[in-house]
Amino acid sequence: MDKRTGIESNMLFQGLPAEQMDAIEAIGIVRSYGRGEAIFFDGDICNGFYIVLEGKVKVYKMSFQGKEQILHIFGEGQPFGEVPVFHGSPFPASAQALMKTKVLFFPRQAFIDLVTGTPAIALSMLAVLSMRLRKFTSQIESLSLKEVPARLASYLLFLSEEQGGRDTVELEISKGQLASLLGTIPETLSRIFSRMSDEGLLQVEGKKITLLDRSALEEK
Repeated sequence: MDKRTGIESNMLFQGLPAEQMDAIEAIGIVRSYGRGEAIFFDGDICNGFYIVLEGKVKVYKMSFQGKEQILHIFGEGQPFGEVPVFHGSPFPASAQALMKTKVLFFPRQAFIDLVTGTPAIALSMLAVLSMRLRKFTSQIESLSLKEVPARLASYLLFLSEEQGGRDTVELEISKGQLASLLGTIPETLSRIFSRMSDEGLLQVEGKKITLLDRSALEEK
């Protein structure tokens, strides 16, 4: 995905006229990161936000004990780091490239100056932030109120929806990263996968997982 395509296809900027797209493109900066390379750290001053052009980015928190909790995995076309842009507060989490990744970076002040004269962009950002808030609220509820098997079932059903409602989904992250995303450890996740396979709920073949009993998964 090139710079212009990344802008035109992004939900933040959909429906804007060509001249406004040109102005957005003018302030965007393409940056590349290698696998495992940090994009920003928790507590860094928010100097702008990003859109993934290629690759994948994980946003995560690290506890004082060194335990990682993945908050979200962002893929092609998705914005991240935009939450503190207007407030000017530090980034509330860290971001790292999961593979060779290319992003489009929008410097904070240049973007704020642009939004000031283009209310439509601000309205689009409000819609995106509202959706992001709902996702995080759902994740917090899942981590605090559901047991790990229920968290896994919910995630697989969500992944199925994201991948077009297919019964066979493909994990786009490692099982270790999935364990962190679900708030558990890889050994526990492996046992749960095995138990669900024995119960006839799903079938695991590497990163491909077939949902054999959607109803039972929904009831988890």
